[in-house]
Amino acid sequence: MTTVTTTTMTLGQRPSSPPTAVSSGRPSAVSSPTAQASLLSPPGANPPTTGYRNVVYYTNWAIYKANYPPSNLPAEKITHLLYAFAGISLDGEVESLDTYADVEKAFEGDQWSTDHVRGVVKQVYALKKQHRNLKVMLSIGGWSQRERFAPAAATEAGRRRFATSAVKLMGDWGMDGLDIDWEYPENPQQAADFVTLLRTCREELNRYASETAPGHHFPLAAASPAGPKDYQMMDLRGMDQYVDFWNLMAYDYAGSWDDVTGHQSNLFTDASNPRSTQFSTKAALDHYLSQDIRADKIVMGLPLYGRSFTNTDGIGKPYSGQSKGSIEEGIWHYKALPRPGAVEVFDRNIGAVYSYNSDTRELVTYDNVESVNLKLDYMKSRGLGGAMFWEAAGDRSGEGSLVGAAVSNMGVLESTENWLSYPQSQYENIRNNLS
Repeated sequence: MTTVTTTTMTLGQRPSSPPTAVSSGRPSAVSSPTAQASLLSPPGANPPTTGYRNVVYYTNWAIYKANYPPSNLPAEKITHLLYAFAGISLDGEVESLDTYADVEKAFEGDQWSTDHVRGVVKQVYALKKQHRNLKVMLSIGGWSQRERFAPAAATEAGRRRFATSAVKLMGDWGMDGLDIDWEYPENPQQAADFVTLLRTCREELNRYASETAPGHHFPLAAASPAGPKDYQMMDLRGMDQYVDFWNLMAYDYAGSWDDVTGHQSNLFTDASNPRSTQFSTKAALDHYLSQDIRADKIVMGLPLYGRSFTNTDGIGKPYSGQSKGSIEEGIWHYKALPRPGAVEVFDRNIGAVYSYNSDTRELVTYDNVESVNLKLDYMKSRGLGGAMFWEAAGDRSGEGSLVGAAVSNMGVLESTENWLSYPQSQYENIRNNLS
């Protein structure tokens, strides 16, 4: 494998040609509930952080084709593990999408009992006991559940049903908070409903804390888009009053839906090859910050996978098809990259990496250690709150790990302790802290 690095950039300097400006216009008029907002944050909520967040998504399907059990997680390097995904039933209740993976699968040492949880849920709770800096949050939604949000959020009864069932599942599973991944509100009414849904979730989290953990704050996060069509529709100001931090999904800028190859997670646009950078992380950040969101509440997303294009002559060029991928067509785990025979290109001017094999004519766009370090230098220069990775199974272990590279770059990590006491859990072993 050959690596090529193109040009250089001083930290904080814009590329030689400024990236395309993004409109800072707000979404269409959306009413945001603000009354009683102060009542939603009890004393001690949103305490000053002691360092950067290093957020990692872990999926319940990682135990299958990827063969990546929770024991493989570098738990000591993670501040927030987002367990994806819980789903939404037709009547709006938050529920398990895979009961076998979540609560039934027997891992080594597990014993069967009717009132004990097994599965990934038990494994990540055990990790919490071993690593008190590790907060495990229940992530709800994702792309497969995108059509379930709007009906659930449209009425007060639906929002309350969603929030109460979400918090109950969080408590049953011994988790530390909620991450809401609605992809995405499509009109001003849905944007307003999203704000009210977050408000209701915050109320239910506070109610649960008052009953079971007085003085403790269970965080609420939102997975948020980096595409202007989506973020300009959302009432970010309204949402922000209820959100502890934002997981900016700064990836999937290019893929099989495009006519030409492109970078999937570039920092800046490329004026010399604009078709390869239709979006940029800088443009997304500019918009979020223009909406008065505090910079240290934004966590920059980074991919642990690459998107492939086949039968192409290079970046910004036409293509046809995708390669087989690691476990899904067109998607390669980062740990499998670059592919054999490929030349890796790191473009410092735009903060992007791709590899290209001129014999097979396959191009893959992804991140590596160099690009992660550059992006996190940029993240720190803008005062952001840390890094987020999708998803754990794609990373290398040990040397070359992107999660590990982030820790080395950021230095001091947020050190608030997780929560271990869940007296209302339906599972006896969670109620008893796996004792």
